[in-house]
Amino acid sequence: MLRVGLTGGVGAGKTTVAVHLAELGAVVVDADRVAREVVRPGSEGLAAVTDAFGRSVLAADGSLDRKVLAAVVFADEAARLRLNRIVHPLVRARTEELLARAPEDAIVVNEVPLLVENGLGDRYHLVIVVEAPEDERVGRLVGGRGMAAEDVRRRIRAQADPSGRRAAADVALDNTGDVGALRERVDALWRRRLVPFEENLRHVRCAVRPERPDLVPTDPDGAAAARRVARRITAAAAAAGVEATVRHVGATALPATVGRDVLDLVLAVRSPGGRAGSGAALGAALDAAGFPAVPVEEGDDPAGRCGEDGTCGPPRCSLRNRRGLRRGADPGRPVDLWIRGADDQGLRSAVLLRDRLRGDATARAALAAVKEQALATSGDPAAYQAAKDAWFAATEGEGTRDGDPTGAGRGLVEGHGPGDGGTTG
Repeated sequence: MLRVGLTGGVGAGKTTVAVHLAELGAVVVDADRVAREVVRPGSEGLAAVTDAFGRSVLAADGSLDRKVLAAVVFADEAARLRLNRIVHPLVRARTEELLARAPEDAIVVNEVPLLVENGLGDRYHLVIVVEAPEDERVGRLVGGRGMAAEDVRRRIRAQADPSGRRAAADVALDNTGDVGALRERVDALWRRRLVPFEENLRHVRCAVRPERPDLVPTDPDGAAAARRVARRITAAAAAAGVEATVRHVGATALPATVGRDVLDLVLAVRSPGGRAGSGAALGAALDAAGFPAVPVEEGDDPAGRCGEDGTCGPPRCSLRNRRGLRRGADPGRPVDLWIRGADDQGLRSAVLLRDRLRGDATARAALAAVKEQALATSGDPAAYQAAKDAWFAATEGEGTRDGDPTGAGRGLVEGHGPGDGGTTG
């Protein structure tokens, strides 16, 4: 089951997107509808709201007067937070009940107005944010719902700002103007990303990538994308009882250079034996989160040096096998995830080299030139990797000073691995 979070500011058009996704076959769970359900007459939720805000928020028939309550909470931050503490746990519990009923192969879209404000992004495999200019949003609600313009703007100010939503968005859908154009963008998203992502999850397989290491300028959103993915990975590790952090290395961790558009992340495990069976539990949790293991080919680990918990042994091991390498199942956001012990010397070297390249524009330019020349000469992944290996070997003294004398960290920075066509640097 693929879980998708859908959000956007008031009037942005998230419900329009949800309706079209339902037409395409998604199972849509509307958080607003669930929120109304948990405060229906006679419910514990309505009793709690009445206790907190008084009977003035009730209509004549005993139901919740949402307009009266909205006027109270959108004008008073403390009141809004108090309401959230009452309603949100009830909504989460009911939402989980509804999600549990969805088929195994479902694409479940959870429409959540306050997804960003409540930091819920790591609960989903993917977050979609619907965007529109503020004036257009105000016009829609004034004309379509009869709301006062100032009331709309007050609600907008009480929600996350556009930059906060964009930082949380794996996909940003522009809903400016023509709804037909929006529907076309949703169609493309469904066909090219959501459907194959769900299939990859269900079959526990990595997203397909082109073998040729095409180079692109590093994306300014790379750091934000890494943070989004890292939060999902650390949440999966925590659910498996494993204490770990995620480090962002590789080309996408560098400014103003070129490389493959692949997030290179390292899950640094501090407690690989956190509890009995945690290695298997971690693997299952990462599979479910959308990061399946790359199959280990015969001969990749001839000495049997890699542990069953998914961590590798000697530093040089990171250059010679793919045990501990996982990849993203999302076809729209390529990810390489290496699992290492927190004290792994290769990891330390990778971070040192990343930091050196971040601060050395000349070195970044030299490495970029090596990559571009290798591709111009041959599009063969092995030749491309060999050219980078030579550059790393030539500069290894600078890159590993006080770090890893074996140079094993290069494997984490640049996605090494024999026969691995998915080299990421």
